Amino acid sequence: MAARTKALSDAQVRQARPREKEYNLADGGGLFLRIKPTGTRTWLFNYFKPYTRTRSNLAIGQYPGVTLSAARQKRTEYLELLAQDIDPKTHRDTAERLQQESHNQTLAVVTDAWTTIKRTKVTKDYADDIRRSLDLHILPKLGKLPVHLIRAQDAITVLEPIAARGSLETVKRLCQRLNEIMTYCVNTGLIEHNPLAGIGQAFIAPAKNHMPTLRPDQLPDLMLKLSRASIRITTRCLIEWQLHTMVRPTEAAGTRWEEIDLEKALWTIPAHRMKKKLAHTVPLTQQAIGLLQTMMPISRHLVHVFPADRNSGTHTHQQTANMALKRMGYEGQLVAHGLRALASTTLNEQGFDPDIIESALAHIDKNSVRAAYNRSDYVARRRVMMNWWSEHIEAAAHGSLSISGHKHLRPVLAKTA
Repeated sequence: MAARTKALSDAQVRQARPREKEYNLADGGGLFLRIKPTGTRTWLFNYFKPYTRTRSNLAIGQYPGVTLSAARQKRTEYLELLAQDIDPKTHRDTAERLQQESHNQTLAVVTDAWTTIKRTKVTKDYADDIRRSLDLHILPKLGKLPVHLIRAQDAITVLEPIAARGSLETVKRLCQRLNEIMTYCVNTGLIEHNPLAGIGQAFIAPAKNHMPTLRPDQLPDLMLKLSRASIRITTRCLIEWQLHTMVRPTEAAGTRWEEIDLEKALWTIPAHRMKKKLAHTVPLTQQAIGLLQTMMPISRHLVHVFPADRNSGTHTHQQTANMALKRMGYEGQLVAHGLRALASTTLNEQGFDPDIIESALAHIDKNSVRAAYNRSDYVARRRVMMNWWSEHIEAAAHGSLSISGHKHLRPVLAKTA
């Protein structure tokens, strides 16, 4: 019968001195202390590897940093793993690798990955807006923090100064975007739960404000002010183009000549430029085509119908129309997006089919069967409605004040060129 190893005492370990050659002090159960001539004392665990039955030593740590008691605790853990045919060295290496990977998965790194996916689901301008907000408000403070270490209080601390400035809508959007990122982390296995799920409750909810717009009877006043505004022809055409076509500001600003079919009088906006990622076809009225004809000498040789003032290689900014409307005295009363509401209200009051109006606004029908029918049938019916709307706009402009009717242009435009 093999002799049983006598357990070491703290005194034996503490008093162990280096010799000319290295030697071991055994504690039993595979645990021993190796003392080298240099004076280094290292705890080692000797064991048979599962399945191969080959011997191996696993370093636990150096004494006195790792005490006798701590070394024994590690031995117990390793013996429990071996009882399950798990190699303790492989287990430890895997745990260390996963720990390192989790520390490398910072909020900045994860945000990059999430943004790449998000860009496939929203328009480029919206994706850029999301990224700018995170780069400005969140990543400078939390970007280097591993996502598994982020707590709700960390995010709240970063958002509190923004809320204190009264930017509650910004806080709301940032909370939503942080939650999307952390949900992505859960779904990709980086964390087990979303620690930021309730952070929005820590802030006052922003007041619900409808998009500023005008009443239908205020359209003539808009057209009058638009005709007298000291703005570039490109900006004025952009505003009228959005008004006639009923599209969103970002869709209007990004209009490309290649999307226009003058022969069929159709404008087809590709899916990647639409909010809902579905291509949208707009029947072009004579007035809308008139606006394009006005822009041809300015931009027909370029990619975009409404080029940026300083960089003709790109389109005018989606906020250009908003800034012009503000200078025209409409601050707090009308924004570019509100032109859609103006059109919708007018057309509904005139008794047009609500489904046709919703289709013209590129709102998605939740009923998939109806949606499929709408796409195949509504273009022709929308053309009738769009013609009425353009004629209504021209009438509100008293003819001579609308760019959309070429024959009515007056020298006043020369002042705004």
